[in-house]
Amino acid sequence: MAKVRVPQLETERLILRRWEKKDAPQLYEYAKNPNVGPPAGWKPHESVRESRMIIDQLFRINATWAVVLKESGRIVGSISLEPDKFRTNIRTRELGYSLAEDCWGRGLMTEAARTVIRYAFEEMKLETLMIRTSSSNRRSQRVIEKCGFVYEGTLRRASRLFDGTVRDTRVYSMLREEYEERRAAELAEAAAAVSEATAAAVAKATAEAAE
Repeated sequence: MAKVRVPQLETERLILRRWEKKDAPQLYEYAKNPNVGPPAGWKPHESVRESRMIIDQLFRINATWAVVLKESGRIVGSISLEPDKFRTNIRTRELGYSLAEDCWGRGLMTEAARTVIRYAFEEMKLETLMIRTSSSNRRSQRVIEKCGFVYEGTLRRASRLFDGTVRDTRVYSMLREEYEERRAAELAEAAAAVSEATAAAVAKATAEAAE
């Protein structure tokens, strides 16, 4: 199968890069945890061999990034832009992600997601970006809400999981104009903060010179 382009992206604390087969042991290390996969709908990995197969047959044929901590070089998750199965004739993708349990609660996935969202709209020129999560996965819902997605509704009995469980799915989306409005507000806020800091520095220097 053809492999897609996955450019390296960076955030303050993370490097997002293409998956390699040699990353299988690191993927297995967090994906074997029963608290990581099942909330997202996939079963825990049973071996490094299985993780290597996932990299080769899933990650490397979709736009999927390995989430790497800058401070240690450790892979702690994945984030992807996969085909949107719900929309047709629209430039759209579905955002998906997973994160090692010991990294929960640090804002890392929100940080990664915002960077991939920016790439999706500014580089891929998407019209729409969607994301799904289970009704019970409050942790994922918080990330989704922080990133600015709009809740569309719940698909009842939307999918049957690997263990036979049937679950409802909450669906969210972000339109290009919503992204652009949010991005403009972020840039304006950042510019205001810089202006305020500059003014404070000038005032301090002026006061010191007058002493």
